[in-house]
Amino acid sequence: MSQEQWNAVDRYFTEQLAPADEALSAALAASDAAGLPAIAVAPNQGKLLQLLARIQGARTVLEIGTLGGYSTIWLARALPEDGKVISLEYDPRHAEVARANLAHAGLDKIAEVRTGPALETLPVLAAEGAGPFDLVFIDADKGNNPHYVEWALKLTRPGSVIIVDNVVRNGAVADPDSTDASVQGTRRAIELMAEHPRLSATAVQTVGSKGYDGFALAHVLA
Repeated sequence: MSQEQWNAVDRYFTEQLAPADEALSAALAASDAAGLPAIAVAPNQGKLLQLLARIQGARTVLEIGTLGGYSTIWLARALPEDGKVISLEYDPRHAEVARANLAHAGLDKIAEVRTGPALETLPVLAAEGAGPFDLVFIDADKGNNPHYVEWALKLTRPGSVIIVDNVVRNGAVADPDSTDASVQGTRRAIELMAEHPRLSATAVQTVGSKGYDGFALAHVLA
């Protein structure tokens, strides 16, 4: 199959199952206008995040990597009115766009964007006693994926779900000799999930409008 066919299938699924609305379309348009990279999750992937949060019965969500807040909107919409999403974004400009997008979507009371390197903001969350989070979505710099998984374990509870995006790296994840920091970081995260006694995990390859990729899904055990 070609990328054109993958795109056509994604368009069909999106039109049928995850149609755009004004707030979602506006978030993508504002992100594009601000010059943010076009790397937000696809609409059907955003809907998957929302469904996983709803199936989980999540009230609290931690997102590592906000970009323009598109995935944050999907996650926040899965929560009850007194729920909370805390999203961590390295780039202040991205965070500013995300906050505006969340406010436009009417979700700024539920979703909070914190700015700074996640490996600095995560210890602050822990010191504040944040969590435990019911769901953690990791979609940031891939070289630090194992550190983010370790922090996710510290900030979750038995029964929580951890999702790591972009784990296939266009197939390079299977190459142990790759010198790409994103590949090596992803491999270490997968190995950590495989070995950790408190995690039961799997990973799934995907194709679609985002190309050849995939995600890892882990359940936190007692």
